[in-house]
Amino acid sequence: MHETTLRVPARAARALVLAAVFACAACGLVYELALVALGSYLVGNSVTQASIVLSVMVFAMGVGSLAAKPLQSRPVAAFAIVEAALALLGGLSVLALYAAFAWLNLYVPALVVVAFLVGALIGAEIPLLMTLLQRIRRQDAGSAVADLFAADYVGALIGGLAFPFVLLPAFGHIKGALLVGVVNAVAGMAVVLWLFRRQVGRAARTGLWTGMAAVLLVLGGTYVLADGFEVSARQALYRDPITLSKRTPYQEIVLTRRLGLSGRPDLRLFLNGDLQFSSVDEYRYHESLVHPALSAARGKVLILGGGDGLALREVLRYKDVRSATLVELDPEMIRLARTHREIADLNQRAFDDPRVRTVTADAFSWLRGRTERYDSIIVDMPDPDDVATAKLYSVEFYGLVKRILAPHGRMVVQSGSPYFAPKSFWCIEKTIREAGFATNPYHVDVPSFGDWGYVMAQAGAEPELKLAADTPDLRFLDADVLRAATVFGKDLRHRDVDVNTLIHPRLVDYEGGEWRNS
Repeated sequence: MHETTLRVPARAARALVLAAVFACAACGLVYELALVALGSYLVGNSVTQASIVLSVMVFAMGVGSLAAKPLQSRPVAAFAIVEAALALLGGLSVLALYAAFAWLNLYVPALVVVAFLVGALIGAEIPLLMTLLQRIRRQDAGSAVADLFAADYVGALIGGLAFPFVLLPAFGHIKGALLVGVVNAVAGMAVVLWLFRRQVGRAARTGLWTGMAAVLLVLGGTYVLADGFEVSARQALYRDPITLSKRTPYQEIVLTRRLGLSGRPDLRLFLNGDLQFSSVDEYRYHESLVHPALSAARGKVLILGGGDGLALREVLRYKDVRSATLVELDPEMIRLARTHREIADLNQRAFDDPRVRTVTADAFSWLRGRTERYDSIIVDMPDPDDVATAKLYSVEFYGLVKRILAPHGRMVVQSGSPYFAPKSFWCIEKTIREAGFATNPYHVDVPSFGDWGYVMAQAGAEPELKLAADTPDLRFLDADVLRAATVFGKDLRHRDVDVNTLIHPRLVDYEGGEWRNS
């Protein structure tokens, strides 16, 4: 093709096509990351989600590249159609998968199908773009490939950085994907259709421009309706009416509220879909977590997790606690615990106590730099259903805790359900012992959770499970309940499990298998 056919110089035409490559690569990587991130939020186990999405998409890209070979005879129309389909499918992918999860319970099959289709369309782009570049000006194949992949890889870099730092915080999953679909349609279709308009017949050109307008109309209309859809889909996941929903850089925070037959409100906190407490019975959980640990030395207390302030409330009931340090990853959780009226009433405005110090940091990283010793350490972390949280239940993590625990000090760890997830429970207990602690596991009934377990630990002799003589009045826990809590039924006793380490996060597999089947 000669430069006069394009009405722009060949150099400018190549620059425009490479710019389209850049934009399409950025969009393609955003689609991939959006699918991985959505699965991590909805299902957990980010490693599995990333493996499914990336492996299926890379395979599909190869299939798409082969499928594009017969289309190279009509590269302009073929590329425009591929980009229209990719913009539409990629833009709607998050919304479709959210619907499959909320209403159809078909998330994983839908994820595989969507990842394959998106990957195939991305794979079809490169052969067609290469053909278009060569039509502008014949070039050595090696140089053409170098130019094409340079633009592709730089675009992927921009897309990879834009997703977590711009799109996700500013627009969220659904709207972010829709916006990227619009960019994909404009960059992929408009540039090529304008640049190569003489290579397409009038009727075909009109049809392609009309198709692009239709894609933009669908994506724009969906963007307008996205908030309403998200509210409906989110509500479908929860039994009770949602009163607050907030996506932070770390998690999705949801509060639900309903009135029981007694007229007593039931406020529930969910993080990434997992129940953290019910206001009706949370005292059972937090009394059992805190008071046995504080039956020994308790002058300086460290709470890892527990950003709702409910464990902190129980700690502060002891007047001889001189300081209580709470380390929470998500500052929004602490803000809610301070300012949300119902949560603040529930934790009795514990964060206002002058003895309290809050730290917003990853507990694992924070522990690595600590030298200060604590008399009691309470580990109140979310369940370890992915690698990011499983590291907080690892031998290495407990080793860091042991280093800052005062001699004869105690650590207590919330350890999940020995009934619904026995392998996970005993894995945590065995992992704590592997870190050099003597342990005393116990469990109680928390109606909203079911049978729930904890592990008391200290260096040296096995810690005695008891309440201090000066324990404040409790609603649930007493000496008799605590004695019974150490007894496990024959079907709940020690299992043949492996320890959980950073290199071998066995706990993720145990959690995923057991809770999925419970």
